[in-house]
Amino acid sequence: MAVREWLERFRDEVVTIDGRVSRELGVTRPLLEHPRQPVHFRDVDGYEAVGGLWSTRDRIARAMNLPRERLIDEIGGAQRTPEDFRIVDRADFFANESTDFDLRDSPVPKLYPKDAGRYITAGVWVAEWEGKRNLSFHRILLLDATRGAARIVPRHLLSMHRQAQAAGQELKVAVCVGLDPWLLIGGGTSVEYGVDETRIASALKRRTLGAPVDCVRLKSGLAVPADAEYVLEGRLTGETHAEGPFVDAVLTYDRVRQEPVVEFERVYHRQSPIFHIIVGGSDEHFNFMGMPREPIIRDGVAKVVPRVAGVRLTEGGCAWLHAVVAIEKHTEGDGKNAIMAAFAAHTSLKQVTVVDADVNLWDDREVEWAVATRFQADRGLVVLHGVRGSSIDPSAGETTSKMGIDATRPINAKPEMFLKATP
Repeated sequence: MAVREWLERFRDEVVTIDGRVSRELGVTRPLLEHPRQPVHFRDVDGYEAVGGLWSTRDRIARAMNLPRERLIDEIGGAQRTPEDFRIVDRADFFANESTDFDLRDSPVPKLYPKDAGRYITAGVWVAEWEGKRNLSFHRILLLDATRGAARIVPRHLLSMHRQAQAAGQELKVAVCVGLDPWLLIGGGTSVEYGVDETRIASALKRRTLGAPVDCVRLKSGLAVPADAEYVLEGRLTGETHAEGPFVDAVLTYDRVRQEPVVEFERVYHRQSPIFHIIVGGSDEHFNFMGMPREPIIRDGVAKVVPRVAGVRLTEGGCAWLHAVVAIEKHTEGDGKNAIMAAFAAHTSLKQVTVVDADVNLWDDREVEWAVATRFQADRGLVVLHGVRGSSIDPSAGETTSKMGIDATRPINAKPEMFLKATP
């Protein structure tokens, strides 16, 4: 579907801004004022844009005809059993194709005053190298009419880029903006090298809506999602450029790094396209950054305890650094085993709280209640030192410390001492 169709489907929730808004710091405040609603900008210096479209899990689940409670199960199932996407001949973005363009004449915004410039934040990259495909998120700082500096974290796209460089080549890439939620979830999924996240998105769409993802081939040969609003086709060059500062998930300015330069050669877009903006540290950012990791954490913990009742990467922990895991505890060591398994499954985790299955892990107050009434630091605290952490944590150095909290009931305690009273 097109972004415009999603806005129509959710029209009762949409905040529409008809007046002219500047792409220089003009879109951020309205998006922060309506953190849980889609905000439709009809005039961002002459262009249409949207932010917050997927700012709630309920909206994402509704798009896939699911109750929210089944969303993580379906994502996990798609991650375990990817399915082929379908190649089609037609895409609406083929209606407008140009090699004569200026990226500065676009709705790409600057979001915060100290950001290095204007950033593409909702762009999902497609790359292929030696038979391997990758779908992933990487922000892009506009440098000039055709180039950007891309913050490429040290995972699969960077590996492909380095392999291409070693072979004396430049890596062909495409950046797609305005995708459907299953593709955004695929783009936010981190799996082993060689697994095509487009196939995960396709499996998720088929599991929930009964049809695979459709892709079309660009002139470069890359297969990209057919439903994109914009597609930027180009290559990763051997050049690097300073990228940052930029407000990332932790709501602080990320540091300046030398990052690869992407050179775009061709731009495609739909008729009357709507540009997708994701603000760093927003719930929409959290959904596509953290939610795809939750099934991976759950699967890791499920290997060491009898049953995992739920996993949540919390908003307060930037949907990346803090998790709550609910388990059914059968032996006294299950809580600590769950802590260690969660850290192993998601190495960026800095804090994990393990609670019993009777605690609603979606309710921060209930989780804190479990810590207050079921946790003792001398026997339930796990602290790790000098381990790998997350690059987005401003307090970490080369390594970090991590904390696990076992807030589960003691096995041999009297149940009436720990169960919450009900009327």
